[in-house]
Amino acid sequence: MLRFMVARLLTAIPTLILVSITVFTLIRLVPGDPVTLMLGDNADQQVYDAMRHHLGLDQSIPTQMFLWFQALLHGDLGHSITTGEPVLQLVLHRFFISAQLVLIAITISAFIAVPLGMVAAWRQSSGFDLGVVITATMLMSIPTFWGGLMLLLFFGLKLGWLPVIGYVSIAQNFWSGLIYLIMPVASLVLHETGILVRMARASTLDVLRLDYITHARAKGLSDAAILTRHVARNAFGPTWTLLGLILGNLLGGVAVIETVFTIPGLGRLIVESIFGRDYPVLQGCLLFVAVTYVVVNLIIDLCYPLFDPRIKAQ
Repeated sequence: MLRFMVARLLTAIPTLILVSITVFTLIRLVPGDPVTLMLGDNADQQVYDAMRHHLGLDQSIPTQMFLWFQALLHGDLGHSITTGEPVLQLVLHRFFISAQLVLIAITISAFIAVPLGMVAAWRQSSGFDLGVVITATMLMSIPTFWGGLMLLLFFGLKLGWLPVIGYVSIAQNFWSGLIYLIMPVASLVLHETGILVRMARASTLDVLRLDYITHARAKGLSDAAILTRHVARNAFGPTWTLLGLILGNLLGGVAVIETVFTIPGLGRLIVESIFGRDYPVLQGCLLFVAVTYVVVNLIIDLCYPLFDPRIKAQ
């Protein structure tokens, strides 16, 4: 167990370094001069030179990379050109807003999808199983932004039950914040539940074909005992991995949902920094998203032995 954890931690270090180099390189490969894009073609030459010096673009590429990594070690991602705020502070503030939305949606999806997929697999080829598969396929086929727009149209505009625009933080007003999160969370839950149901059902079917399940049935154990004591833990491993992938993806990829529901999260910050040519913020956001994805999946790997006895045994 300890060896497994150390191996995963050591693997994450070069991954994070490679991610940092990739983000730095991608930003430098953006066509055009970033200073010209930010200041315009008619900017004064002195202002232009001062901006290039401020961003460190007057240095060679290796020097820029060295200075950037040096700043990263001190937790300095620079300052926003648009607002002047420290990039790290701005990114963290927006990230916590996105994290509220994503974590609530993933939790609800998991509690719905995993039991549903397992029961559907246990009752394979029945009417219940067919209904679950059809419903999950339909939910997977609905884009989150389209589902969000339909929720806005029906519950917001037609019925007037939920607010259509705006955002209130849970930290400021818990109940009002929950009301503003209902529709964006529902949009994510509908789509992600379809994906997780299919995975939970497939992994459960694989476990049900194993010999020890046949042996448990031969001993006369009840269906509930077999599912809870012998199937659930072993079948949850692949679903747990998929949860990590979805979580890491959503934490940096909810820009569409945040735009539809006017939520000032990290995804929307990325879009705003692209349109505003705020390259320090964009670079910081991309790095933070990539690091978050790596860290989330590292945590998922470290927790995997809790669900898969075979890894613990190794």
